[in-house]
Amino acid sequence: DEDLDYRKHTDNFGKGPKGHSPWTGVSQFLQTSQKIIQFASGKEPQPGDTIIYVAGAFDLFHIGHVDFLEKVHQLAEKPYIIAGLHFDQEVNRYKGKNYPIMNIHERTLSVLACRYVSEVVIGAPYAVTADLLDHFRVTLVCHGMTEVVPDKDGSDPYEEPKRRGIFQLVDSGSNLTTDLIVQRIIKNRLEFEARNQKKEAKELAVLEAMKRLEEEKH
Repeated sequence: DEDLDYRKHTDNFGKGPKGHSPWTGVSQFLQTSQKIIQFASGKEPQPGDTIIYVAGAFDLFHIGHVDFLEKVHQLAEKPYIIAGLHFDQEVNRYKGKNYPIMNIHERTLSVLACRYVSEVVIGAPYAVTADLLDHFRVTLVCHGMTEVVPDKDGSDPYEEPKRRGIFQLVDSGSNLTTDLIVQRIIKNRLEFEARNQKKEAKELAVLEAMKRLEEEKH
């Protein structure tokens, strides 16, 4: 029952009383990101740096993300981590439930604030392509232990880095996910509403009893 309540509430996330669009809160953001990228380390990759690419939604940027990026950072002596952030529409395609909760602007600034990230690619393609790997001279591609959803055509989005032998799964050691945070919020909200309903029922019962006593007196 709790799971059904959770699904019902997540499916309604971001919808107003008359709203049916899954794009509530979605931001259209063109890839003119040089000024924003300057908020990162501000340095170009140097000779000898290991250029590591990670991609995802990084929604509600939390300690699970930080733990993952720290583990990735520890994989090399001189790591240069590039984080690819998917556009809101892409995140909604593979996560559903009206995700992302934070739009591309907010997710970008959150990731840029992380000390382990050197650069952000805004609107990164879902599939890690040969062009992307060659353009950024990527040495290693990492992904956490969460499920990898197939691309639109059913293919593995990490097919190319796997073919090149530069793909690595990284265990962050944290089980915290954005979905788990949302579940907690909804569970707490449902419990709050249930407590209020019980409290209101008790108050109404007391009022009814007092009303009956008054009527009996007269």
